[in-house]
Amino acid sequence: MKKVEAIIKPFKLDDVKDAVLKLGVSGITITEVKGFGRQKGHKEIYRGAEYVVDFLPKIKLEVVVATDIAPRVVEVIKEHAYTGEIGDGKIFVMPVEKAIRIRTGEEDRDAI
Repeated sequence: MKKVEAIIKPFKLDDVKDAVLKLGVSGITITEVKGFGRQKGHKEIYRGAEYVVDFLPKIKLEVVVATDIAPRVVEVIKEHAYTGEIGDGKIFVMPVEKAIRIRTGEEDRDAI
């Protein structure tokens, strides 16, 4: 099993979520996060005062899938999160050693 974590722009969430679910993924965890990468934030003016916004709002999307479907999930996220602008995000893929569904006790592929 693999855990695919993606940090994406908030307005791309619906596109990415719908595309991932069409692959047969049964569950997604979404978290509102803040951060920055190479873009290093930006300057804004509020009531005449200029200030730097270091941490930009992002969405962290997490899915655990069977190893064989992980590359397709990554491709779909890349395709649907892409804007071509700085700050499109990152995707991380990690191995998952074990998964357990608490309610039923199912394990591994049966749990996801």
